Amino acid sequence: MKLSEKDRNRQMNKEALWSIGLYVVFFLWWYFTGYGIGEATSPADYTYVMGLPLWFFLSCVMGWVLTSVGVIILVKVIFKDFDLDSDDKSDVN
Repeated sequence: MKLSEKDRNRQMNKEALWSIGLYVVFFLWWYFTGYGIGEATSPADYTYVMGLPLWFFLSCVMGWVLTSVGVIILVKVIFKDFDLDSDDKSDVN
């Protein structure tokens, strides 16, 4: 796909902002499930999922799965495949 330089820069900024946003959501998920659930109960009262404490399973295992799904959706919906080469031939030295 050929885009003008302005459109390429706009698309790159959009992709970068969405990527940062997804990382912030992942970090908040990790932090609040890890520290929120983990700090709320004593180790004797933990609920276990597949041999792991619930807080660890949600923050690390499910966090990774949800972030992977988010990245796939982000790439399919937001990201565009376009040439980074300039349309201007006058740029060549």
